[in-house]
Amino acid sequence: MPSQVTNYKCPACTGPLQYDSKTGNMACAYCGSVFTVSEIEALLAEKNENAENAFNAAQAAQTQNVPEDVEDALDVDWDLGSAGSSWGAEGEGLRVYNCPSCGAELICDATTAATSCPYCANPTIVPGQLSGSLKPDMIVPFQLDKEAAKAALREHFRGKKLLPRAFSSENHLDEIKGVYVPFWLFDADADADMSFNATRVRSWSDRNYNYTETRHYRLFRSGYVRFENVPVDGSLKMPDDVMESLEPFDTSKAVRFQKGYLSGYFADRYDVAAEDSIERANERVKQSTLEAFSQTTGGYAGVSCSGSNLRLKNARAKYALLPVWILNTSWNGKNYQFAMNGQTGKFVGDLPTDKGVYWKYRLIYGGIVAAIAFGVQMLIQLT
Repeated sequence: MPSQVTNYKCPACTGPLQYDSKTGNMACAYCGSVFTVSEIEALLAEKNENAENAFNAAQAAQTQNVPEDVEDALDVDWDLGSAGSSWGAEGEGLRVYNCPSCGAELICDATTAATSCPYCANPTIVPGQLSGSLKPDMIVPFQLDKEAAKAALREHFRGKKLLPRAFSSENHLDEIKGVYVPFWLFDADADADMSFNATRVRSWSDRNYNYTETRHYRLFRSGYVRFENVPVDGSLKMPDDVMESLEPFDTSKAVRFQKGYLSGYFADRYDVAAEDSIERANERVKQSTLEAFSQTTGGYAGVSCSGSNLRLKNARAKYALLPVWILNTSWNGKNYQFAMNGQTGKFVGDLPTDKGVYWKYRLIYGGIVAAIAFGVQMLIQLT
């Protein structure tokens, strides 16, 4: 079947449509008409019905083999066969850009122009064909626009005493792009048994001595915890610590994936497979279970976990895209990258430090500490 490029055109004037993150609808920049994503997708589905029927048959044949192939290679506790699906005819209207510098593979609709890589700011990216990847099950749409990301960057500079004064005034915003970052979302029922070492401390005094009594206890806890949508970053380009700093994402606002949501944005194609994310998912589930059980051990001076037995049931994974604004800036010959949660506005990014101001504060702090220590010593000598 020949390649087909999908352009989202306004049914009223045939002008280009773009997804508006504020309203959650598709808007025409020419005549001002507004349509829901579902309305546009319905029109597109009707237009391409014959083509999609042919691809759906091929998709169904491929999907039947996925669980068996994946199941043989994975931990039996996790069912990964249902995560993602074949793009089918829907993938014909998408473009893929490859960055030769950092290896990023970015998916976008045919109307979105790509001039540089949002991860490394490399100006050279090479167009290609979409193949060999899964279609997401769900997507959390952008709720905050580009202007909100710029405002968050300015707010991020505010009140930073060690930030060079010239940075906020001379810092140049090179580029800002909205990117849907790939995530594997894990669901599981956890049955757990945990043991804890705990202590209680009692102190008292008489005329001659101070006494401290420490009692040791062994605690046991058993219970059930239900986990839904435990996130694991599926992109090597986006550091895990950055993405975890941007959490949480409200996945209750996730919707079934439709490629109309990509209009004006990029989607990073996953390069960490679901099976390679299991170890991290297990860590997050275990840590969350430990935190939940630890909340039942109040009343002790100290509590530490001494052993755990965790059993996961009904465990499965889903493939989702989560919204992130990436801002690349430059100052004094260096590049600085910031990221903002496109749903909640949570902002992260490292800032330079004015070394002169830093050492000034260190000397002031050291002087105050020295003065306090001298004063305490004088009081001791006087008494």
